[in-house]
Amino acid sequence: MLASLRRRVTGPVFRWFALASFISMIVIVLTGAAVRLSGSGLGCPDWPTCFQHRITSSSSIHSKIEFGNRLVTISLIVIIGATFLAAWLREKRRRDLIILSGALVLGVVADAILGALVVYSELNAYLVSLHMLLSLTMVVLAALLYHHSKYLYGEGARNDVRDPYFRAVARALWIPFSVLVLTGTATTGSGPHAGNSQGQLVARRLPFALSSAAWVHSLAAVLFIGLVVGLLLAIWRSGAPTALKLGVRRLVYISLIQATIGATQYLTHLPAWLVELHVAGAISLTIGLTQFNVRQSARDRVPGTKRTPLPAAASAA
Repeated sequence: MLASLRRRVTGPVFRWFALASFISMIVIVLTGAAVRLSGSGLGCPDWPTCFQHRITSSSSIHSKIEFGNRLVTISLIVIIGATFLAAWLREKRRRDLIILSGALVLGVVADAILGALVVYSELNAYLVSLHMLLSLTMVVLAALLYHHSKYLYGEGARNDVRDPYFRAVARALWIPFSVLVLTGTATTGSGPHAGNSQGQLVARRLPFALSSAAWVHSLAAVLFIGLVVGLLLAIWRSGAPTALKLGVRRLVYISLIQATIGATQYLTHLPAWLVELHVAGAISLTIGLTQFNVRQSARDRVPGTKRTPLPAAASAA
């Protein structure tokens, strides 16, 4: 039976598992942010049950929102677990896919435990910030898994570095990006959206003035944008491959849009829907930097995963 399953989990089939894991990680971060921004962080005061040792939610809207997020988490666990199993049963088993999918399994477990600690600590701001950082790390892992599922890695696989200098710069960009994310979570942790609703215990915030945290975060954003714009100019003038040009251009676009959203939300006193949009921007920037790094090497596609070009007549239509 296992041999039959392995024949069915081909490279193209596994790519769909990896894509499902990637999308589910994005969804869980967005729904988790929505729980906090809607004041539903304590909608289910118990864990793993929801309310008064019941699995289901109460009639409260906040309880239903938090319970919905837990259902998304359960779906994520099933998808990630199935992806890990598929990596083992893949027709041509690859160590990199097993390691990445296994890391996702461990990350999901750690994230679930951290989520429980957030509930029992009554939305401790440090734990909430750590929860966000871990979730973004999981997005990076999921993006890498999806990329690896489409390209050949391992001994004998083609790995042509497009430009050694730009590859080193791309890796170094993780440092200012990490500073940007850390200062962003510090700003959020000192802001008004603690995750509790009116009438509940007010969650303690980080011991920073919001204006000071926002100022430091804006400096980190200006530094990061300056670096990626400078990198864009350098890549364009160097005649680097198109893949690098497209990757850095995407980074610049996302960074500028994210900065605009961030400035607007601060000037408009942090409306919840703009903060949610800013979280989506943080996810996009994380994915963009990950993709820019993997674009530094040219690799061959896994057979059956390459996009089929449209016929001339269809493309003209």
